[in-house]
Amino acid sequence: MSEHTEPITLYTSSYCGHARLVEEFLAEEHIAAEVINITGDPAAREKLIEINGGYASVPTVVFADGSKLTEPSIRDLRVKLGLDSVSLGDRIRARLNRPMSGNG
Repeated sequence: MSEHTEPITLYTSSYCGHARLVEEFLAEEHIAAEVINITGDPAAREKLIEINGGYASVPTVVFADGSKLTEPSIRDLRVKLGLDSVSLGDRIRARLNRPMSGNG
């Protein structure tokens, strides 16, 4: 069970299986989330498009600190929520994918 208590908003739709999986994951981990279904809600859809820079991508998870994850994997959610730590392999891959500074 998670100790996460900060408010989370989950944007979803009636047609996205992955959004349902994210909603189920949050429920299984006892993480409270305000679920906003954009299907048939033009105002919610417009807000999501604003959040995602022009895209109505679901699922989108917005955290209390203002950060967001758009179409996150369950692993990414687990790390963000502090349920898992970033593995050494993930840290190495992130470092290898970073542009190198030019020293000549």
